[in-house]
Amino acid sequence: MPTAIAVTSADLVLPPTDQQTPTAALLQAPDAQPLEAALVDMNVMLERYGYVVALYPSSIPTAHERRLHTIRSMLETDRLALLKLDLPPLAVAVLVRQLRQLSICDFSAGVVASAARLLSHYIYAGALLNSVTKLDRVPVSLKAHAKSWMPGTQFGVLANPSPQLIKIGSTGAGTGADTRTGASARTGAGLTGPEFATQLLVGKGTLASDWVTGTLAPAWQVSGVQETGLPADSPRWWGTAKVIEFAAFLPDISVLYQLVASVRREKCHWCGIELIGDRCGFCSAPLTPPPENQSRAVGVLNQGSP
Repeated sequence: MPTAIAVTSADLVLPPTDQQTPTAALLQAPDAQPLEAALVDMNVMLERYGYVVALYPSSIPTAHERRLHTIRSMLETDRLALLKLDLPPLAVAVLVRQLRQLSICDFSAGVVASAARLLSHYIYAGALLNSVTKLDRVPVSLKAHAKSWMPGTQFGVLANPSPQLIKIGSTGAGTGADTRTGASARTGAGLTGPEFATQLLVGKGTLASDWVTGTLAPAWQVSGVQETGLPADSPRWWGTAKVIEFAAFLPDISVLYQLVASVRREKCHWCGIELIGDRCGFCSAPLTPPPENQSRAVGVLNQGSP
């Protein structure tokens, strides 16, 4: 039985990559569903699937997040994982689809939940913005704030895995980058790209520009570009409605599987569930430090293949 994956917004459920990829359940906001109905739905899901992994962006309203914790508390269950992600909405949707793919593999629910932290490091998420005056998710200099008031100015922003911001000229070319270094990274578009094979998902907003598909995608050497609608929460996350959001990701399920399988599995010392990495996805307890003479394998991707 696959582990159930749940989300807090329907636009976080991207189309499946194949016929085997299951969909995700929707955990509605308090103003859209009474608490009693939400409790019944979650209980049915737990009875059917055994475990539920719910992912939600850190930008959702406080009342919606409080509803999730209320459900888990009232059901007195340790089989519901609540994963709060500090990722842009489109990146959350990508990660949700990756976990949907892994949910039907031979991984336990604990491994699927804790894999979210691992896989998030391999998602390069950003956006093209017309202004950074209200952007508070990525460090913005006073100079960049001042340039936001200049007509025609656009900014390329990378929020994950490391923050970066560049100014884009009116012709669509990068005119400057921050001072971080990336020795062998793909930086032809000014933003440091992944050093492994990816595809690019683009959330088209109201901003008119071909910089993401015409400049960034070739510079990052992506193997394909997909377009989708802009998630409803993206304007709030990026601080402007004029935005084109993008996320470069690992598209191959076999690569995702090898990446997760390469990490040593542990038992959570608090709830006893299986996990990978340094924190339990279900109870959030940190991993007990292993003995000094015990080493752990770490999943690493190099150029082209894991």
